[in-house]
Amino acid sequence: MKQFKTFRFFYAALFSVIVIYSCSKGGGGGTTPNPCSGVTITVSGTTSNPTTLAASDGSITVSASGGSGFTYSINGGAFQSSGSFTNLAAGTYSIVGKSSAGCTGSASFILTAPNPCAGVTITVSGTVTNPTAPGATNGSIAASASGSSGFTFSINGGAFQASGNFSNLGAGAYNIIAKDLNGCLGSANFTLAAPNPCAGITITVTATLTNPTAPGATNGSIAAAASGSTGFTFSINGGIFQASGIFNNLGAGTYTIVAKDLNGCSGTANFTLTVPNPCAGVTITVTTTFVGNTPCGATNTGSITASASGGTGVYTYNLNGGAFQASNIFPNLPAGNYTVIAKDGNGCTGTTIETIPNLPAGPLFSLVRGVLQANCVTCHNSVLAEGGMNWTVDCNIVTFKDRIEARAVNANPSAMPPTGLLPASERQKITNWINAGGRYTD
Repeated sequence: MKQFKTFRFFYAALFSVIVIYSCSKGGGGGTTPNPCSGVTITVSGTTSNPTTLAASDGSITVSASGGSGFTYSINGGAFQSSGSFTNLAAGTYSIVGKSSAGCTGSASFILTAPNPCAGVTITVSGTVTNPTAPGATNGSIAASASGSSGFTFSINGGAFQASGNFSNLGAGAYNIIAKDLNGCLGSANFTLAAPNPCAGITITVTATLTNPTAPGATNGSIAAAASGSTGFTFSINGGIFQASGIFNNLGAGTYTIVAKDLNGCSGTANFTLTVPNPCAGVTITVTTTFVGNTPCGATNTGSITASASGGTGVYTYNLNGGAFQASNIFPNLPAGNYTVIAKDGNGCTGTTIETIPNLPAGPLFSLVRGVLQANCVTCHNSVLAEGGMNWTVDCNIVTFKDRIEARAVNANPSAMPPTGLLPASERQKITNWINAGGRYTD
């Protein structure tokens, strides 16, 4: 108990000495001034990098200014009087310089190790063994590397292994990386290919055809066979493959048959099914009658009536390449040549040519035309057409028959010809024709 009390007395005495010293330093009491106020401590130094990637023989030597009595700490360690720090590996270091007054400054320094792969080129080579069949995984790659030492190998991003031999490989592309003791890398790509099972294989497709029995029928068939390999399946026009080479219910047309063997080797052939020609040996005869055209009428009056024989079913008829129609009569035709085609129920056709003439001038019209030519054409012709009338054109006579009657028969508003009315017999010819209808054929 006495010793404990003595210690407490001594501690109290020491504390009081410190307090008294602090007060005297402050010059008579109050807050102690900051000794580092306005002080800038600068730390500078030189570095020596490690000599190898894993070495710890780097160093940093620093000095500080802006105060005195400096000690130094690296990366938060204990302060030491020397500014030299040795046995350092590559990395970033923070060094603090502290003056005797406790004022501090710091600086960061970076030590770097030399790149062990600088100037190193690693070359990867290898020998490939392809799989022996499509789908097989008995291929291999035996890889090696040069340009450094202590290699390990990786395939397609897998784990590194000491051996460069990779087995149980299927067809495909592979990337092999070689890594030396320093982690320096080199790589190469290799491709394994399976043998082509179709090399030297020629598949021939043949077929027996059964044509449809009629136009539009779908009772045709193709029975296909193949040679040049084994295990065939068959496809028609890009459809799914089937074991049988027989394809039924086919209409007329061209079909593509593909035969494929067990290895996927294929052969192709085209086959065409046709329907029998329903018109073979059929002769369709077309006969026609006509009604001639009456010239100078308001409409054409010619017509053709056709009939056909020698075919099957109901006939339709076509005139001069127009649409086929059920009626065999073509009315309202002008004079001219016409081609008539008849088509039966099977589409078989026959053709004939018919000519429609203009009907001849009637006897009454011919008499009137003679009267005008004898008495009027000197003033009414293609060169001199008094009043716009030209009686050398037959249809002008028909068109203007009322004018002819008014002037030459009735003298309204004046008689024609100007030398006086025609004789009564001549005027009667005009009257008779007009009373009969005043047509070209009257």
